[in-house]
Amino acid sequence: MSQRRRRSLALLTSGVLALPLLTGCGAGDDEGGQAAAGQDIATTTRDKIADGGVLRWAVDTLPDTLNTFQADADTTTNRIAGAVLPQLFVLDAKGRPVVNPDYLEKAEIIEREPKQVVQYKLNQKAVWSDGREIGAADFVAQWRALNGKDSAYWTARNAGYDRIEKIEKGKTDLEVRVTFNKPYADWRSLFTPLYPKQVTGTPDAFNEGARGALKITAGPFGLGAIDKKTGTAALTRNARWWGRQAKLDTLVLTAVPRAERPAALAAGKLDLAEIDRAGADRIALARRDAAGKNGPGAGGAPAHGPGAALTPADATLSWATAFGVDEEKAAAETESRQKHLDSVKRYAEEQTALKAFTVRKSLEPAYTQLAMNGASGPLADERVRRAVARALDRQALAEVVLKPLGLPAKPVGSHLALAGQRAYADNSDALGGQDTHAAQALLTDAGWRKGGKITEPVGAKAGPESEQQDDSKTPSGPGTGNDGLYIVGQDDGANGDPRSATEDRAKSDAAPEGAQDGPSPVLAPAPFGAQQEASLLAQAAQVARAARAETTDDAKGVQARDEVDPAKASPAPAPAKQPVRTSGGMLAKDGKALSLRFVLPAGPGSESLRTVGERIAGMLRKVGVNTETIKVADDSFFKDHIASGQYDLALYSWPATAYPATDARPIFAKPEPAADGSLLVEQNYTRVGTDHIDQLFDQAVAELDEDQSRELMRKADARIWAAAGSIPLFQRPELVAVKPGLANAGAFGLGAPRYQDIGWKKAPTAKDKKK
Repeated sequence: MSQRRRRSLALLTSGVLALPLLTGCGAGDDEGGQAAAGQDIATTTRDKIADGGVLRWAVDTLPDTLNTFQADADTTTNRIAGAVLPQLFVLDAKGRPVVNPDYLEKAEIIEREPKQVVQYKLNQKAVWSDGREIGAADFVAQWRALNGKDSAYWTARNAGYDRIEKIEKGKTDLEVRVTFNKPYADWRSLFTPLYPKQVTGTPDAFNEGARGALKITAGPFGLGAIDKKTGTAALTRNARWWGRQAKLDTLVLTAVPRAERPAALAAGKLDLAEIDRAGADRIALARRDAAGKNGPGAGGAPAHGPGAALTPADATLSWATAFGVDEEKAAAETESRQKHLDSVKRYAEEQTALKAFTVRKSLEPAYTQLAMNGASGPLADERVRRAVARALDRQALAEVVLKPLGLPAKPVGSHLALAGQRAYADNSDALGGQDTHAAQALLTDAGWRKGGKITEPVGAKAGPESEQQDDSKTPSGPGTGNDGLYIVGQDDGANGDPRSATEDRAKSDAAPEGAQDGPSPVLAPAPFGAQQEASLLAQAAQVARAARAETTDDAKGVQARDEVDPAKASPAPAPAKQPVRTSGGMLAKDGKALSLRFVLPAGPGSESLRTVGERIAGMLRKVGVNTETIKVADDSFFKDHIASGQYDLALYSWPATAYPATDARPIFAKPEPAADGSLLVEQNYTRVGTDHIDQLFDQAVAELDEDQSRELMRKADARIWAAAGSIPLFQRPELVAVKPGLANAGAFGLGAPRYQDIGWKKAPTAKDKKK
């Protein structure tokens, strides 16, 4: 399992789905263009930052392992490793790998023939926390643990390490020479992070020793206590650090679900937290209220929060019940009213605290895509996949999510890189842009036509004429929002049933953000549904006419009818002819309507994703394609649907990578048949791939000319676009709540944090105040 797989699984299962880009041409630093959005971290020089202090930084969960090379490593594992272990190469603001001078003086290919040789020249001051110099022994131990030759090591990946032939010390102890048995273009991805030989030297130490502790580290911070009860992991300043000392004394990673982060920020439990759209809206409202820009709602009611949904009629009904003659109902209503008042008061107090926070914004190193399962069904036909893709207005979809946030709303143009990275180029022209006529022509060519005969049972439910299916029977965990996968929200329950003021208020109190979106009108029944209704009404009319005919001869009476000579009796009327059912304005082929299962996760915090799904369904209906939305529990979304192939359409995200030739290959590799007849798909959950795409990846990863390697990646991307297995939509928004005075932290975008520079700004001096 590659590092990209580990990160992608975290996004898929958490509900947060992944990463996007721009255009690129030419060479050098301009190749790949500018990042779609820069970092928003309140950049401050170190001399203006105070020494000391504590930062409480929100994470989704505490890690199950501290070994980033194990299958259950997650984003918190990587964050800890970034602060406490050697990172030989780090990503700059454009997501490009650059030498980290804290560990390396330089690293370069010194020989290409007959074999590739890379030489690392280490920083002479670099030492482990036990005082030992970082050196060749650590490189050798990590290579042997990760090259795949010793199955006793429980590793998640061996890409790149399996191409190394030998590692040896150079002319001095500070030089490490790595010789490859096969050329490897992504050699910079290796040995980051670098673990001490005490961790990688034996299978036991690798498998178990580094799961819950790291006794030896070599970063600006060291690992302190991990407390499962409080959900915190403390990183403390490393006294042996040879570089610029960390400004903070302690960095406390605190596990808080995204839905609970606004309250935790307001309570002073967090200083820095990635938040979802609802959390960002709460902070924006708090700041507007503090500035006096928001007035009360109707009748003086709060303009937002748990009190905003209470109408005057609801309030009157609640009062009447609380002071009514039914003592049992009165007691229950009184208790409910008190809970509501407590909720309103708590919300108001939180809003007062939240007004001090700032929301920093950028675009995550991840993009959301529409995935199409090409293994079976209508989407097994490339023409249908291409038609679906060309029905999409990707610009409109990007604007729905990003424009309200004030972020650049540009569709992603590559599957393999993001705008700013050197491998980026917009290759979407290989498929073509939004074109309704082209989409309809492709569908017609594939045999799908409007008004086609339908031979499926009359009661069959498919597409928008059926109710949305919701398989999320068990409560899902708190949404992670961006976290990578946006989790689709629950049904709003607006089914026309009357509700009491108590029920309305209970729902409002449970979700104080008040950020739930209603269903979009695009989910209204399609013309095909109306056609089915007309057919059923016609059948009913025929039955009614036959019944009336049997009762028109009442004047003759029952006896007269009994005396009729059987031989002269009229023959029994023929049964009513079943009307021919057609697909109407929608498409059909071989007796079946064109209807696609659109699977989305059903947890909270995913209003944006739900809206995107509705917009896509509307765009597809315009070309005659029905979609059947199926919402599933978060914990089954990936395992039971995406990985197993039980879907036609799905929205999820992929993280970006600086090394696409290595990390992206398993995502787009052509599935291979297994001995039992199943498909080995690696991470290619669309089941769409070609031999040519695989060949281009293989050539790119072995091409040491960086310009040529990137050009091969762009060709592969164009082929991926043409195959239309997945359609990149937009780069995911990154929203981070930051406490006042915090510097060099926030929305990092494509870049990596520089942990030692994060800190609290110094109090302004009298001289500064005069300025």
